[in-house]
Amino acid sequence: MDFELPEELRILKATLRRFVDNEMIPIERETTDGEQIKPQYLERFERRAKELGIWQLDVPTEYGGGGMSTLARAVVWEELSRTIAIPARGEGITGPSARGILYSLQGEMKEKYLLPLLRGEKKACFAQTEPDAGSDPGSMRTTAVREGDHYLINGVKRFITGAGNADFMQLMVATDRAKGSRGGISCFIVDMDAPGVKLGACYETMMGDKPWEIVLENVRVPARHRVGAEGEGMRFGQQWLNIGRVKHGARALGVAERCIEMATSYAKQRSTFGSPLAERQAVQWMLADMFIELQAARLLVYRTAARLDQGEEAREDAYVAKYYADEMAFKAADQCMQIHGGIALTTDLPIEKMWRQQRSYRITEGASEVMKMVIARHVLKTYG
Repeated sequence: MDFELPEELRILKATLRRFVDNEMIPIERETTDGEQIKPQYLERFERRAKELGIWQLDVPTEYGGGGMSTLARAVVWEELSRTIAIPARGEGITGPSARGILYSLQGEMKEKYLLPLLRGEKKACFAQTEPDAGSDPGSMRTTAVREGDHYLINGVKRFITGAGNADFMQLMVATDRAKGSRGGISCFIVDMDAPGVKLGACYETMMGDKPWEIVLENVRVPARHRVGAEGEGMRFGQQWLNIGRVKHGARALGVAERCIEMATSYAKQRSTFGSPLAERQAVQWMLADMFIELQAARLLVYRTAARLDQGEEAREDAYVAKYYADEMAFKAADQCMQIHGGIALTTDLPIEKMWRQQRSYRITEGASEVMKMVIARHVLKTYG
């Protein structure tokens, strides 16, 4: 068992560290408008991403992408997350990519949706969350009813990132509500301009992004727009869910390390009652906790990524990594804020934004309580 990154990934990590430190952090307060990166900075960073070899890192080589391993992607996500120069959600700087679902498309559907997406000609959103079905997809109420060679879809999706400028959506719906997430959910590709599809409310969140509500009223979708067989929606989803949890964990590593860097530097500089904060045991113990928990989280994330690359079943590992890393990074941001005191509450420093983002990640894309619930089931099954 090797706990060190391969040499090529150590080189990549060091290269990205220099890029972030020298080219992104110095301008990080001016590059975004909310959670949208400004066009001039997007162009600059995308050009550098190509030069650094991280362009379309998660797109298979057969489609012209980098085809990076999960572990390599984790390294990239970790390093880029040390700065707020790029959005935590939405558009990044590594180019168009697709969820694993879209790589299942064939023939006409591939030509119409996947390839234009990868060329940057179309944008997509993923629509699963509903007002009454967030972390529990099995209770979703949006339904698709077969009528000959079409499906009739009705329902409401909520908090859908990127819906405002998407050309099509990857829509998860119930085709058999009695079966729930165990064979009752299917995935469809639906054009955003299809009759019956309309955007509802736009929610402005504390993180700065603006997800949408999508209303579907008697939307007729050709049966050929269903991805896979009826009821296979969650099976397709599992193909990218574990990768998504690794991404969560890797992003948390970058945030936590930046918080340690800032907190340590400030503790050495700031003096109160005649002594630097760094000499206060209370502050030392916060820094020690941050460091210890970061080391543990990094091992969990890297191990999960490595197991996925080896084709192993790593579902529980992904749950553990996502839960532990997200909780760890929020705690690190909170302690960094505490050490800085009042200045951390201003927008002069990136701490408040990291704090807000990390707080949200304990809820979105799988709440911490849901992660623990699934982990508990595994424990009861394994150790009973």
